[in-house]
Amino acid sequence: MDPSNSKYPGPGPGDALVVVDVQNDFLPGGSLGVPDGDKIIPVINRYIDLFKSKRLPIFATRDWHPDGHCSFKDQGGPWPVHCIAGSKGAGFPPGMHLPDYAVVISKATAVNKDAYSGFEGTDLDSRLRSAGIRRLMIGGLATDYCVLNTVKGAIKNGYGVLLLTDAMKAVNVMPGDGERALTEMMHLGGSPVEFGNLV
Repeated sequence: MDPSNSKYPGPGPGDALVVVDVQNDFLPGGSLGVPDGDKIIPVINRYIDLFKSKRLPIFATRDWHPDGHCSFKDQGGPWPVHCIAGSKGAGFPPGMHLPDYAVVISKATAVNKDAYSGFEGTDLDSRLRSAGIRRLMIGGLATDYCVLNTVKGAIKNGYGVLLLTDAMKAVNVMPGDGERALTEMMHLGGSPVEFGNLV
């Protein structure tokens, strides 16, 4: 499915925006920078501003790791030290337009447990349900890790999902990982869309 040809209703009651892990350490120059990750910020801001204009719910997930987290290479994990709770690297970039009312969801906060999904070990699902949310628009970093797993969690929990393909970037540890992740999310029921195709 080509997102440039897909038309979907723009955000309204029952919709929420989920911005996945757009944090300084995942941007170019960060300890685990996603190539061109900074280029999605202006696009993410368009979605944020649209939701803000309608006073619709916005959620932002973040890695919020303790020192010595199990995902770090020096602890036997796959990644360099990143997103230590309270550090500048764990912060949201100052150019991102998150409103004061945005709900921040911290994940992977226990030293011995990692979490790629915004639903894993968090209260995201209960917060969405209490707000009457049925459809999620999801973008962020990285397509092939935390976006993929957050989308899988959303679909497993029964939400409709629009994949904001113009507002996500992949790590691509292996070439093509991002495309494979997008294909998997679509196979599970996610619908790809770009900002200009919301009607």
